[in-house]
This record gives sequence, C-alpha cells and structure tokens, in this order.
Amino acid sequence: MLVAPSILSADFGNLARDVEAICEAGCDLVHVDVMDGHFVPNLTIGPVVVSAVAKATTKPMDIHLMVENNTFFVDLFAPLKPEYISFHIEEEKHPHRLVQHIRSYGIKPALVLNPHTPPESIEFLLQDIDMVLLMSVNPGFGGQKFIPSVLERAKRLKLLIEKSNSSCLIEVDGGVNNQNIQALNDAGVDIVVAGSYVFGNQKGYKHAIDSLKV
Repeated sequence: MLVAPSILSADFGNLARDVEAICEAGCDLVHVDVMDGHFVPNLTIGPVVVSAVAKATTKPMDIHLMVENNTFFVDLFAPLKPEYISFHIEEEKHPHRLVQHIRSYGIKPALVLNPHTPPESIEFLLQDIDMVLLMSVNPGFGGQKFIPSVLERAKRLKLLIEKSNSSCLIEVDGGVNNQNIQALNDAGVDIVVAGSYVFGNQKGYKHAIDSLKV
C-alpha cells in the first residue's frame, strides 16, 4: 500500500517543516487538495503555496482538483510538475480532452469519483488514465467519517480495470486509518490518502504511515 498524506491537515504555519517530516517518515506521495469554494464549500490553496510545497518535498506531488473550470486550474498547477493531477468526473464535460491535456504536460492524469458516482461511469476512460481516486467522504473538508460503501465500489472498479487491461491504480481518500486499511487493501486499493490520521497521530508521522503500509 502506498501512502499519500494530505497536507490539508498539516500545520500551515509550519508547512515546509511538516512536508519535510512526512517525507522523512516514509510517505510515498504528498497529496495536495485544491478547492475553489464553488465545486466544494471550502477554499484552500493556490500555486504560490503549492510551489513552496514543491520545494520542500522529496516525494512526488499528487494534486487533487476540487474545482470548477478544471482546465484553468490544470494550466495553473502543471508548471509545478506534480506526478498526478486528478479532477472530478462530475464537473467535467469533456473528460477525455482534459486527460489528454494533462498528459501533454508530462503529468499522469487521474479521475476522481464522489461517493455517489458509479465506477462504471468511467469504464471507457480507464485505458487513458493512470489512476482513479475514489472519495470515501464527501469532498471539501478533512476529518470526516469513512463511508464504507467505497469498499464495494473499489472492488467493482478493480474488475473494470482488469477487464480493460488497464494498469490504472486505485486511490481512496477520506477517513482512512489503521482500522479500515486492511479492508481497503483486500478491496484492491493501491494508494490511500490520509490527512488527520497522519498529522494528528499522537505516536508520530512514521508510526501512522507505517501502520497503513499493509
């Protein structure tokens, strides 16, 4: 299991310190949540702050767009050269075109599905993307309770990936902890995003990250 701590739960007064600390603690990716206050009822960070994260991290960035006007935000963040840029299928009218646009920057494109969106809705895009992010909470805020139905959705998605002969990875974001990590692993999940579980862990970042590497 790969672990991508979400900096949404980091101490923004000491952001560079926290990013360096999770990298030293053994994370695999640094997850960056970009929210515009329109697609979701929260507003987070822009390219100036993410540029500082890019300088502090020794691990690849995984940028999750929760925005309207996806192409505008892709063009805004692509110069920072993240490993992945993911966007919500619910918001995009021309997902295949945007997937190609992200890849034109040399960045791996990924799709995000909200808790109510069936995996079958993206079946014909699976060969064109590198990752699917399944939300296990409603997007917008950290610290929410895990929605268990994501396990069944992950299993369905895994079957679709195998059917299409895709090498697409499955990522899950929201409410991930050491209590549900084994079930996520058994459902075929490859990467987990964990925010409050990592940054709020009393035993430290390394303990938290290690406990998710099943």
